[in-house]
Amino acid sequence: MAHALHRLWRRLRYGAPVVVVSGLPRSGTSMAMKMLAAGGLEVVADGERVADEDNPRGYFEDERVKALAETADKRWLRAARGRAVKVISWLLKELPADNNYRVIFLQRDLREVLASQGKMLARRQEEHPTSDDEMLAVFESHLWRVGYLFRHAPHLERLELAYADVVADPLRAAARINAFLGGGLDVEKMAAAVEPGLYRNRAGQLAAPAP
Repeated sequence: MAHALHRLWRRLRYGAPVVVVSGLPRSGTSMAMKMLAAGGLEVVADGERVADEDNPRGYFEDERVKALAETADKRWLRAARGRAVKVISWLLKELPADNNYRVIFLQRDLREVLASQGKMLARRQEEHPTSDDEMLAVFESHLWRVGYLFRHAPHLERLELAYADVVADPLRAAARINAFLGGGLDVEKMAAAVEPGLYRNRAGQLAAPAP
């Protein structure tokens, strides 16, 4: 009861929540942003990072997000109330508590995340100095910390979605997102924005690691 009253108080004080789409890199966050835009929710994106082979429909990012950990002036987020902004999971802890946030958090099989990142780096002719096993440990530790943050930060409400489930049943995922955000979005258009053909690194198709 006390928790519900505190949440109501926060909503009355800080107004409409900022809708945040978050997750690890390559976990489906751009897809979720595209769904929200198709459903009629305004998204905060500056277009600086353009579509490419890795994200042919665009990244839906705003460069100001990258500076959340370095800048004290985060007032621009107040203008994002009632809109959607993409925030990588490492920066969730930097969101100021003088807003409410409804976070759509994408989960993806970590082997798929690593495979997708590896192919992206290869296309860019970049090398990652960390082994897959080390990165798995980093990701697992980080996701635990994110879960802890969600459990203890009253300004954050979350809806967790598995990337594979969204692709398998986009209409159900769209309905869940719409309900989480209070309704009013075009669920069918959201579902139509999901492109299963872009799910290119599936766990069942990845080569098993060498013994």
